[in-house]
Amino acid sequence: MSLLPELRYPTVTELVVSARALAAQRPGECTLRQIGVSRAGRPLHLLSVGRARRAVLVVAGAHANEPTGGATLLSVAERALQDRELRDGNSWHFLLCADPDGASLHVTPAPRSLFDYHLGFYRPPGPEQPEWSPSELPPDRLPPETRALTGIIDELRPYLQVTLHGTDVGGSWVQLTRDVPGLAEPFAKSAAELNIPVETGASDAAGWPASGPGVHVMPAPGAGAAYPSMPDDARRSTWHHVHRYGGLTAVVEVPMWASDLVDDPAPHPAPAAAMRQLADRLLRDTREVERVLADALPRLDGTDGPLLRAARWGLELVPGLAADWTHTAPVNGSRAYVGSVDAFGRRLPLRAAAMLMRALRQTDDPAAPRLERLVAAWSHAFAERFRARWVPLEHQVEHQSRTVVAAALHARDRAT
Repeated sequence: MSLLPELRYPTVTELVVSARALAAQRPGECTLRQIGVSRAGRPLHLLSVGRARRAVLVVAGAHANEPTGGATLLSVAERALQDRELRDGNSWHFLLCADPDGASLHVTPAPRSLFDYHLGFYRPPGPEQPEWSPSELPPDRLPPETRALTGIIDELRPYLQVTLHGTDVGGSWVQLTRDVPGLAEPFAKSAAELNIPVETGASDAAGWPASGPGVHVMPAPGAGAAYPSMPDDARRSTWHHVHRYGGLTAVVEVPMWASDLVDDPAPHPAPAAAMRQLADRLLRDTREVERVLADALPRLDGTDGPLLRAARWGLELVPGLAADWTHTAPVNGSRAYVGSVDAFGRRLPLRAAAMLMRALRQTDDPAAPRLERLVAAWSHAFAERFRARWVPLEHQVEHQSRTVVAAALHARDRAT
């Protein structure tokens, strides 16, 4: 039985309805409970399958703009109920959406193109993201979503936390806070079967050692950051919170649109020069958005809503990041890495332009059409450059689900 009437990106409300139905159908094996509330008062729900002490925690919705995780979470919950091996001494716990406030602002239920995706784009600034806020805020200022997440980790003490993420254009990769021997093989096999490229040089894991293609392991404490200007540090995020109980976190990324440019391990002929060119383009595109923002600010009359706040935060990252790319030797000289950085550099100004466009539309500001033209042109150029092809949602969900299950089984062997 499918928990959704059709396979599509579910809303938070649909996730809760499906989880509630599952708990009602299998009351001896499933429970659904509220574990906290968001800043805006939205409930945070946890679905549990099984009662064993040894636990796996699966988190969806940590980033509002990465919608695949909700459908994957339901798929894995079904598998946990159907497969006795998965419940053999294990309980499974599913945080349906870590950031329901953010999910309410990102509006792309079924994007037909990258432009459609950005028309409804929202991603909160780092200090407001549940997983990343501990790396940027003191403990007494953490948002309630973060406190709920760390609280359930403290309660469950999972041997594995899996957090479900995604990317717009690129490939699939896994980030591990500790190595999970044996995971790379089933991960690569699944990606190959479903025609999903493996992001072998993911910029999100720049400088991290790899235990296999696309499987990156967090470096030891004290290792230098590849991008020193970036404010976030995975070792201070909620990913690392499970370590106090001997556990680890696996972050499973899957693309909406695939590109083979991020799956080419061949050496780039001039990586340092390419990085400088990407930094120049990043600065140039960002200045275009900043000029529109400067023009519109007097008309906004002190408005500081979430869309505007997130757009400005993204723009503020650019100067430091461009300097990192210009003055620091590339940590990886492959074509895949340069391709991943190229995508990263396109995302920052594009996302800022999209969110600023939405903020200005709310007041019918005359600058909004100019931004819409930028968002359309940049979305098209992004898709063209990367030869982006849509990954069927069932393939996104199947690959992410397989990787979650493989991580749970291999990490269980490590934990026993």
